[in-house]
Amino acid sequence: MELKDIFTKIVNNDNLHARFLNTLSLMENTGARKISACEDPATVTFIILKHAAEEHRHAFYLKKQIDKIEGASLPTYSPEYLLAAAHSKRYLNQLDIDACRYLKDTLGLSGKELRFAAYLLVTYAIEVRADELYPVYQDVLTEAGSKVNVKSIILEEEGHLEEMINQLQQFSADWQVHANKAVAIEARLFDTWVKELGKELGV
Repeated sequence: MELKDIFTKIVNNDNLHARFLNTLSLMENTGARKISACEDPATVTFIILKHAAEEHRHAFYLKKQIDKIEGASLPTYSPEYLLAAAHSKRYLNQLDIDACRYLKDTLGLSGKELRFAAYLLVTYAIEVRADELYPVYQDVLTEAGSKVNVKSIILEEEGHLEEMINQLQQFSADWQVHANKAVAIEARLFDTWVKELGKELGV
């Protein structure tokens, strides 16, 4: 099933839509915490601080968008307030694990260097995905005349992708090879997540 079809089914049901927003908020928050976890206490850069702050803001913004759906109340990220809860919570963690395994096997990295390289690859792959997912979601919201919108997130995610490419270019002359591997890993995990969404929606 096409991503737009899934989003349309979600947006047309208030309960599903509220839980979807909460799920996206969870995933943005997970990303923000992962960025913060890879920070070096002494050498953390302006870009990493900015990126972590903006991902946290996205999580908050998406949570606030739930207020635009009448009768919706989802106070936490408990499974009953999410869509495809288990896969949504595992998605970024598994991407991080797989990226670290690739970096260990390919470049022999460990410790601080491994954490930073994993941040670069994982975040790049997620920004590539965000640049696809959020515009499709926004198109569905616009067509449905929804009060919810994610236009500000789209603009910031585009900027994040440019920043990640700049950092990757400084990291390795072969950055595109490593980035493509991360994107391939993420694509597999994303496809599984979409299938789980479909199952929950009964499609």
